[in-house]
Amino acid sequence: MRFTVTQRFPTSRDEVLGMYTGTDMWSQLSGFTKVSAPEVVDHSRAGSLVTLRLRYRFIAGLPAAATAVIDPRKLVWVEETVTDLGNGTATVSFRPEHYANKLSATARVDYGEARGSATRRVVGDLKVNVFLVGSQVERAISSGLSEHLAEEERAVLSLLDA
Repeated sequence: MRFTVTQRFPTSRDEVLGMYTGTDMWSQLSGFTKVSAPEVVDHSRAGSLVTLRLRYRFIAGLPAAATAVIDPRKLVWVEETVTDLGNGTATVSFRPEHYANKLSATARVDYGEARGSATRRVVGDLKVNVFLVGSQVERAISSGLSEHLAEEERAVLSLLDA
């Protein structure tokens, strides 16, 4: 299942890149309803490439049929993002801590700038391999990720205003 979210920020692309590739911002984010606040697992830089690993937990509800085969408490993953600062692009892979054979997801992020505002466009693909209820779980997780990115945008905007 494909999901696309575009975030807009009233600042430069470089400032947004700096926030998303650093470690300071993540500990200041909270109040999410579908996905937990992130935990920084690892951060490294090699030239213009920045690798950031964040741990998340899915905290929204799932359809009853899905919870028969998936324990919602085990929907935990590490999001590995490799950002090319020179190109303003990133690749994202989601590495489940449980259910690795049932869940896979990747995304591409493009950072842009126009008329003094930055955009961050996330295009991802999510696949849940669970007999009979996989598509229900995909919809729930995809919706949760999209809502999380909208909440994240509001939280980052608050940090920019501070």
